[in-house]
Amino acid sequence: MGTKHVTPVGANIFTDLELPDAENLKIRLDLMVAIRQWLENSGLTQADAAVQLATSQPLLNDVIKGRYQRFTIDRLVKMLEAIGKHVSISVIEAA
Repeated sequence: MGTKHVTPVGANIFTDLELPDAENLKIRLDLMVAIRQWLENSGLTQADAAVQLATSQPLLNDVIKGRYQRFTIDRLVKMLEAIGKHVSISVIEAA
């Protein structure tokens, strides 16, 4: 049986996996989660939500599926702005 590791809630799994650009990846996924939560609460179909997000339904589906490789932070921020969301980023000292 192999070693079992669990990333704590709020921590960065990408850092634990020692992936390059771990912070960038986590930010992208956090933004994608915000879009997915908005969609779930909106009651809209993917097609109607895509129009509001100024994107296509296939790209919105990629957001829902967590395909972070397909998106830049900038693109995700623009999608959130299109639905009236404000994105704020904090810069703090590393531990």
